[in-house]
Amino acid sequence: MNPQIEILADLNALVDRALELVVENLHAAIATRNIATIALSGGSTPKPLYEKLAQQNLPWDKLHIFWGDERYVPADHPDSNQRMARLAWLDKVPIPPANIHPMPTDDAAPAIAAQKHEAELQTFFNAKPGEFPAFDVILLGIGDDAHTASLFPHTPALQVRDRLITVGDKDGNPRITFTAPLINAAQTVIFMVAGASKYNALTQIFADQADENTYPARLIKPQGELWWLLERSTNFSK
Repeated sequence: MNPQIEILADLNALVDRALELVVENLHAAIATRNIATIALSGGSTPKPLYEKLAQQNLPWDKLHIFWGDERYVPADHPDSNQRMARLAWLDKVPIPPANIHPMPTDDAAPAIAAQKHEAELQTFFNAKPGEFPAFDVILLGIGDDAHTASLFPHTPALQVRDRLITVGDKDGNPRITFTAPLINAAQTVIFMVAGASKYNALTQIFADQADENTYPARLIKPQGELWWLLERSTNFSK
C-alpha cells in the first residue's frame, strides 16, 4: 500500500492529526474484536500526543499498551520511554495495570530480556513461533540518521527476520526493539516527524533508490496502512 503523506502546519497540528488517527483506529479495533493494541514510541515528538490521549474518554479496560523500543535503563530512569509515557498519559487514566506491557530492562543480558518479551507477545497474541502478530497501531518516529524504533544504520538488528524482538545498538548502548517484520505486520503504522533536521533523512527514505541498511526507516512497509505525518518545518515536499 502506498504511504499516506500529510504535511501539517506545526507541531500542534501534527499532534492533533495523530490523535485523530490513533483514536479512530483504536475504536475500530475495539468495535471489531473488543480489544485494541498500540505500541508507543519514545522521543519528544509524541509526548504531547500522549498528554492529549490522557484527556480522551476511551474504554481503558479494552486497551493494551506496548512499546516499539526501549532504552536499556531502569523503568524510573529519565531516559526510559516507559517512564515518559506513564507520566504523560498512563498514570493519569484508569487503565488496568495488567494492560500495560513494558519491555523488560532488568536482566543482566539484553538478549535474554528480548527473548522474554518475545515470549510475552507470543502468549498475548496466541502467536506460534514464526508468526508475526498484527498490532492495531504502531507509533514511530525517525532520527536524523533515518533510524526508527531502535533499528540503527548498519547494525545487526536490521537483518533480523525471524524474531519479533531483538537487541538494538546505539553507539554501543543496547536497546530492546521491535524487528522490522513485526512492525510490518501492523494494521496501521503512524510516523510522527518534526523539525528541519529530519529533511535529509526524509529525502533518502522516500528516494526511488537508497540503501535500507543506511536509512533503516525504508524497511517499514506494513501490510496495513502507513501514515507519514510531517511538520512543515521539515521542509519536505511530496
